[in-house]
Amino acid sequence: MRIGEIAALVGVTPRAVRHYHQSGLLPEPPRRPNGYREYGVRDAVLLARIRRLTELGLGLDEVRDVLADDEGRGLVEVLEELAEDLARQEAVIRARREHLTALLTEARAGRLPAEGPVSPELAALLAGLGELPESPMAAKDREILALLDVVVPEEERARLMELMRGAAGSARELYALLDALADAAPDDPRVDGAARALAAVLPDGIAVELPPEGSGGLADSFFADLAPAQSAAVRRAIRLAGERGEGDR
Repeated sequence: MRIGEIAALVGVTPRAVRHYHQSGLLPEPPRRPNGYREYGVRDAVLLARIRRLTELGLGLDEVRDVLADDEGRGLVEVLEELAEDLARQEAVIRARREHLTALLTEARAGRLPAEGPVSPELAALLAGLGELPESPMAAKDREILALLDVVVPEEERARLMELMRGAAGSARELYALLDALADAAPDDPRVDGAARALAAVLPDGIAVELPPEGSGGLADSFFADLAPAQSAAVRRAIRLAGERGEGDR
């Protein structure tokens, strides 16, 4: 048989056969005088076994272990490992489907925020904010919350969203104070008032939640996106909340 014939017989592509040759899974057969490979029944049997193993989800290295018999892991060991991996994948898929079902229910009811899909914790936080007037600061805040919702580990995310929920009731007034600083200088007298109003609703010791200024990363990117006076107010508010927390110890 030529390569196209054995590939069609086993149900793979000629390209796959060549790949198995290059990977060392399928030995090169002898060639005819015209240079074409000449495959036999034993080649077809081996190729069929490779196909069955790859269809089970084994990687080529794992297939090589199985084919090597005593030189690598046995078939039972590889298949048991594969079964455990598939069980883990099934659990992940099941959890994702449950999350998707909940999101779909919220979306159909018109309760999914524009930033969705988001975690239940962030959805609850955004719902607490309610409908806000046009506010550039509110838009930036929601963007950063949506990002944190993805990048912060699950256990930390729930704690962070719970901390932020305390400020939800004053969000309208706070955003108005910060929006008013868009064109102000960092030493504008209104910076102190906005900082103190924000600090009043921030959790004690929240300063530990942010890395030091100038350390790079998400925090610096967030502050760089604010106007100078806004950045000064938010930084001062976090510092005041941190100092208040230290004083309560």
